[in-house]
Amino acid sequence: MYARRRHVYFAMMGTCLALFVLAWGVVRLWSVPVAVGMCVVAMVIPPLAAVVANRRGPDDRWWDDPSGDPKSDEWWDELDGKKRPRSP
Repeated sequence: MYARRRHVYFAMMGTCLALFVLAWGVVRLWSVPVAVGMCVVAMVIPPLAAVVANRRGPDDRWWDDPSGDPKSDEWWDELDGKKRPRSP
């Protein structure tokens, strides 16, 4: 899942960069308002790309790590419906 999120992030950031370059390198020659609109769209992409890159997927189960407190871990495992072997 991490590789997929990374690829989506770089695709979004590449699109952002392409929009800026095309807006002021090519499109402004025909229409400045369209170039400004392209930049506004490009301005929205980086925060969305950051959200996509940092989103947790169903396979990213960071909360499954044991806390170190055996009683608490046993309680959470019971709530999750998991059976963890008892440690001595």
